[in-house]
Order: sequence, then structure tokens, then C-alpha cells
Amino acid sequence: MQVLVVGANGQVGRLLMQQLLAAGDSPVAGLKPTEDGEEWLDQGLTVRKMDLLAKPEQLASAIMGMDAVIFAAGSGGQTKADMTLLIDLDGAVKTMQAAEIAGASRFLMISMLFAEDRNRWADPLKPLYVAKFYADNWLVRQTHLDYTIVQPGALSFHAGTGLIKSDPLAVGSVPRADLAAFLVAALHAPQTIGKTIPLLSGDQSITQVIDQL
Repeated sequence: MQVLVVGANGQVGRLLMQQLLAAGDSPVAGLKPTEDGEEWLDQGLTVRKMDLLAKPEQLASAIMGMDAVIFAAGSGGQTKADMTLLIDLDGAVKTMQAAEIAGASRFLMISMLFAEDRNRWADPLKPLYVAKFYADNWLVRQTHLDYTIVQPGALSFHAGTGLIKSDPLAVGSVPRADLAAFLVAALHAPQTIGKTIPLLSGDQSITQVIDQL
């Protein structure tokens, strides 16, 4: 499957590229115009530059020929609220619109735990919660994409264990490697389409969690 990873140079994006390759997919690195793609080009992979501040019609050119898009981009933890809204909200929505223009029907979105529950939003992450809430809602209500929204808990740098749980009431964390592994598995699991899935470290395999959806 031809899969565009938007934000391929990010912490989760790099793991996604590696795990998609291992799964036999053909990942394509979606990078900012200013980012270096040599790491991926040296592996014989394709790089497509994407300016998330551009119009959807311009972004669509980077998505042409793709079977799926995984949105793993973000403005970063050090940016102000304006860039969070421009990238994590508007950039995500424009990527969804671009995917529809380009005919890439499968769309996986990395959200965050409790994004749909305003009572759980707290500073300093409140702007990011707002962005994820409205981006997720656009994906569900305003597109015809075959979407999967994954809501991870706090992301850690611990080694992946492959053991997770999906509990909408639980609080916790999950290694970035396990998030990436779950996304790759979900990409190929039709039962994840149209689902919003909380994701935390747990005691079940990825296959078990997906089979229970």
C-alpha cells in the first residue's frame, strides 16, 4: 500500500516509516518544504514536500497516487497557540480535504486522549486539545474518508512492548513505538474504519485489541 506519512521526520513519523516498511507497505515521506529528506532518499524512498499553510489544492499534489494518509504532523510543543491552530487544526483539515481531492480514501489521524471531553482539557495543552477536537470532528462529520482516529495517552520514549489497551476511561501513557505499531496494524484492519480508538499501555496484544473493535 502506498502510504503518505505527513510529518515523517517527527518522532512518531520516523517510527511509522520504519514500521510501514517492515510491514511490506510503500511509505512516502511527507515533509515541510524546508526539511531535509536525504534520510529517506538514501533508503530509496520517495519524499514529497508539503506546506501545511498552503491551500488544499496545493497539498493534493503531494497526495496524488497514495492509497492512504497518516497525519502525524504537529506544530511542536514549543510553539504558541496560533501555530497550533494553523498546523494541528487547519493543516490537518486541509490535508483531509486534499486527500479527498487526490482520491486517497483511507485516512488515519493521531489525536490525543480525551480530546472530545472539554472537562479534561488543561493548560498548557488546552490549545492542542482544541485543535484536535475540531480536526477530529471535521474528519468524522465533514468528509467521506475511511477514517481511523487514534487517541494515545501521554507519549513516552520507552521501548515498545506490543502490549496495549483501549479503555476510554483510563489514564496513562503509551510508547511512541507502540502507537506507530498500532497505526500500521489499524491501516490494514477494516474493522478500525469509522472508529475513534483510545490507546494506552496495557496487557493485550495489538491484534487482540483490534479484534475486539
